Amino acid sequence: MEAVGAPNRYMSGFGNEFSTEAIVGALPVGRNSPQQPAFGLYAEQVSGSAFTVPRDHNLRSWQYRLRPSAEHGSYRQIANGMIRTAPCHEVSTSPNRLRWNPMSSPAAPTDFVDGLMTISTNGSARSQHGIAVHLYAANISMRRCFCNADGDLLIVPQDGALCLKTEFGVIDLVPGEITVVPRGVKFRVECAAPIRGYVCENYGQPFRLPDLGPIGANGLANTRDFLTPTAWFEDIAGETEVVTKFGGNLWSYKTPGSPLNVVAWHGTYAPYKYDLANFNAINSVSFDHCDPSIFTVLTSPSEFAGTANVDFVVFPPRWIVAENTFRPPWFHRNVMSEYMGLIHGKYDAKADGFLPGGGSLHNCLSAHGPDLATFQRASIEQLRPVYQGNTLAFMFESRYVFEPTAFAMSTPALQADYDDAWNGFDSAKVSP
Repeated sequence: MEAVGAPNRYMSGFGNEFSTEAIVGALPVGRNSPQQPAFGLYAEQVSGSAFTVPRDHNLRSWQYRLRPSAEHGSYRQIANGMIRTAPCHEVSTSPNRLRWNPMSSPAAPTDFVDGLMTISTNGSARSQHGIAVHLYAANISMRRCFCNADGDLLIVPQDGALCLKTEFGVIDLVPGEITVVPRGVKFRVECAAPIRGYVCENYGQPFRLPDLGPIGANGLANTRDFLTPTAWFEDIAGETEVVTKFGGNLWSYKTPGSPLNVVAWHGTYAPYKYDLANFNAINSVSFDHCDPSIFTVLTSPSEFAGTANVDFVVFPPRWIVAENTFRPPWFHRNVMSEYMGLIHGKYDAKADGFLPGGGSLHNCLSAHGPDLATFQRASIEQLRPVYQGNTLAFMFESRYVFEPTAFAMSTPALQADYDDAWNGFDSAKVSP
């Protein structure tokens, strides 16, 4: 037997209590861990939160496995490659605005783990606050598995389709979709062609849907559009290498067979995917430009109400109808820090230089906004309904200052002339 899966690949909902089995009868009924699970399976609980967290935020799942996860050899430390973890103080953090061109695809055979490149970090993985921003560029499928004990991984593909085979099931992913792999979940990334994209490693509280407040019951990301994989497992001979990120370093061990051997599971802790095309954008129909918080897909709260450890914000195709107003994002300085990426198309606040696969970083209270060409166009354009169609940008917004890595500050992809985007503005003429 190599691989077996449930007939339906996904279950709908966010934060649900899911139940799924790849083999009929593998899932116990009414008992979490019976003395003798069916087929000789091993019961194992995975906890993604403290045991005593309130029920609506308690994350845990029961797995029924071919082999227990504890069956493996000793960890040995391996090279970290281009992966970095907060706190990371490789270079001085400046208030300069930064922007990068897309990274080139690797020339040598490179899998997802070897293709991870850290752009910036903040907070501290060991004290479980803050995030890291990584890029990935790979061209071969993983033969090993990966597990991250430092944080959840929010994966945003930009180019190329990938398949995540996880302990909980299989997730197919294309640009325009995202997936979240919770901390501690083992997975393998497979691809048939080169892939490229972004990763937010969230050290803090798990992602959840933002409260809707006065928006009401409907809008933004709907729970029904989140998809969690059904049970799938593989039973193979030999052994598998598992690479674990723990305490900011990479470690490796060997385990008999495959760690992706969960025949059935139930609970609230599992990977999920979401199609950004299903995001219901809320916008102004009268005047002014809405704050980016209105475009929040997922949030990881901090200890301060209304201030996020990280928000995942998307700027999707949408109608712009506001009257008597400047429609692109205005010039602004925020206490929150922003890393932006572009999946496809053009971002409405930049005329040139912000490319799909690239990124920009605007740290706390560093002034930014539309470039000169965008400002001039938006100041005189006729204000009629416009469909902002060819675009899909996103933002990782955090209450913590982003600290770029040495790689991010030395790569040829870093644009040396980004500040020039704001050159050439005329001084306003005010009579005394």
